[in-house]
Amino acid sequence: MTTDLIDLRAARTADCEALAGIHCEAWLGAYRGVLHGVDLQKMVSRRGASWWRGALARGVDIKILSIAEVPAGYATYGPCRLRDTGMEGEIYELYLKPEYQGLGFGRTLFGNVRETLSAKNLPGLAVQVLSDNQPARAFYKALDGRLAAKSWYRLGGKRMELSIYAWPEKSV
Repeated sequence: MTTDLIDLRAARTADCEALAGIHCEAWLGAYRGVLHGVDLQKMVSRRGASWWRGALARGVDIKILSIAEVPAGYATYGPCRLRDTGMEGEIYELYLKPEYQGLGFGRTLFGNVRETLSAKNLPGLAVQVLSDNQPARAFYKALDGRLAAKSWYRLGGKRMELSIYAWPEKSV
């Protein structure tokens, strides 16, 4: 039996249903009204439990956050894919179920993943976020992320701007 309220650990195959549920709830909460409904539903439906099992089988680093033994959030992370940031680590995704947002759990997950990346000799951190996702941008700014660059991609014929935040190794 554990007495810890918060558990942070590497995701396991048994977590795949929970990961799919977290992804669905978080994405619908974050992107409803930002992405077209059909595009959003397609993106969410692609990320069922089998997708997560495949990600784990491919070796994707996934950290799961549980609160009182209930899966509440996750982060995927690894080497930085974003050129010209000067960062070696990247958080690809960090999502919490809506009811756990704004309570400090995202900050805890972020800090833990940052330490994990540093321990893997991937100093410095970058995160890419939809520029229209104001709550996510405010979250990363509150963590002292500096806006390092802008990028964009197309989704359903719409141009989506991305904001790239960076944390050099010596900050925070």
